[in-house]
Amino acid sequence: MAAIAHTATRHQRRRPWRWLILAVAIIVALVILAPLLLLLLNAFKTSADYSTNGPLAWPTAFSLQSFQDFLQIIDYPRALWNSIVIAGLVAVFGALVSLLSAYAIGIGRVRGSTTMLAIFLLATMLPQEALIYPLFYGAQATGTYNTVWSVILVFIPLQAAFGTYLLSSVMSTMPPSLLEAAALDGAGRWRILWSVVYPMMRPTLSVLMVFFFVWTWNEFFIPLVLLGDQSVQTLPIALATLQGQNNINITVLNAGSLLSLLPTLIFFFIFQRTLSRGLTVGSVK
Repeated sequence: MAAIAHTATRHQRRRPWRWLILAVAIIVALVILAPLLLLLLNAFKTSADYSTNGPLAWPTAFSLQSFQDFLQIIDYPRALWNSIVIAGLVAVFGALVSLLSAYAIGIGRVRGSTTMLAIFLLATMLPQEALIYPLFYGAQATGTYNTVWSVILVFIPLQAAFGTYLLSSVMSTMPPSLLEAAALDGAGRWRILWSVVYPMMRPTLSVLMVFFFVWTWNEFFIPLVLLGDQSVQTLPIALATLQGQNNINITVLNAGSLLSLLPTLIFFFIFQRTLSRGLTVGSVK
């Protein structure tokens, strides 16, 4: 009985701290969601309502006029398709290249693996402004300028550099006895990769693909330079050129931003379980 009373007393002492932590978490969540809520609030206002009452006021009447104006100015389906194609192909092939290169470095133990990892890490740290001139002239020389392939072929190795660094670090911690047992059973390098290494790396690869998709979707500077034609521009580029070309009002810009944000939110909610499960498996390992 004494032990039960002591446990109950200890839980009662912890309750105020739990309520305090919950209150802090709610405040942090509201701060994080504030820009999204403000965007949602102003997207359904008319320009006159925004000019009269300001950005923080509740709309006098919810209107879809800003969405209609945005869809008349911007070819939204085309820009959405370009973003999906670029981000999807980069996510898939970036993860594949990361797996193959990390397998050679982390398990194959090639010479100079430490130097290679340092180069991959350096590639992730280089600013895009330092790469844009060779990328621009390279796209012109290969005939891929103003096509989605110019961006895809650039971001696959850029994203794979980070993926290789991450996966090779994880693979280097795999138990050698597992790989030796597979080799003794007659499995070759390719069989070991796809039958032993890939199943263990699949949760981490799923997380990488989600990150690669979101990162590539939000890329701005390199696509802005390499995709000058409106027919191949992505959603972030279409939004950026909207105001300069048409003197657009802020409510239309908010509506366009909301439409460009919705696909990534849907993608995140669809793969939320994959993301959380991959991070949990990685932490357990």
